[in-house]
Amino acid sequence: MLDLLKAAAAGGYAVPAVTVWNAESMKAVLAAASDLRSPVILMNGPAEFNLLSPAEMGDVARAVALRYNVPAALHLDHGDSLELVRQCLDAGYTSVMVDYSSRPHEENAAALRQAVEMARPHGASVEGEIGHVGRADIPSAEAEGDSTLTQVAEAVAYVAATGVDALAVSIGNAHGLYTRLPRLDLQRLGEIRSAVGIPLVLHGGSGTPEADLKRAISLGIAKVNVATEIVTVLRESLLEQWQVQRTSWLPVVMAGAMKTMPPLVEKWIRATGSAGRA
Repeated sequence: MLDLLKAAAAGGYAVPAVTVWNAESMKAVLAAASDLRSPVILMNGPAEFNLLSPAEMGDVARAVALRYNVPAALHLDHGDSLELVRQCLDAGYTSVMVDYSSRPHEENAAALRQAVEMARPHGASVEGEIGHVGRADIPSAEAEGDSTLTQVAEAVAYVAATGVDALAVSIGNAHGLYTRLPRLDLQRLGEIRSAVGIPLVLHGGSGTPEADLKRAISLGIAKVNVATEIVTVLRESLLEQWQVQRTSWLPVVMAGAMKTMPPLVEKWIRATGSAGRA
């Protein structure tokens, strides 16, 4: 994944990272990327492993990706243990994130250092998070949701202590559905970019105003995570299809719902500026 992010940072665009959970969702993302000639990141985490194990997810991703001639990475998002990191690396994931951002800084840094040491023999990259990107629906006085903003000095120390390849930042963004428009601290973002010198990641892309997104990309965001918007639309489409086709063969109902996913991925490819970069 690091090669994709370095190219994005140098080219002034970002690579969309889209949550996937099965062959159909992977196909939808890769088809959209192929149509627009965009690099793309397939990502999943602990929730998605309720459907497929890391080993199975890796096998399916490789099989589907063979059909599409676009640069793609497979990324563990919000890994909750070093054991899960190990499983994903063994399964061929090209990038991993272990998220200890809600824990004390020393514990967070120590875990990420171990993840980096585990990833290097596999040729995989590692994403860390300093500050905490929380949920948009949990109140907080400091930032959106229950987030804790990234401090520049802490980010510098964290990158130096861990050797991570990419850094997820908390600048007013949050996961889930925003109850109001997010207020991104773009000055803080620019200061972090200047201080750490590695690609930066924006979690909670869904609901971010396009003007703010473009400005954030110009200030060092090289990867934008997208899940909530796509999953929400897909869920509503599936419920609608089910009401209309209650007696239909289940794969027909699911196929109808999945048609909503590629246009949404294409929207994010255009928004991040990655179209035509493959």
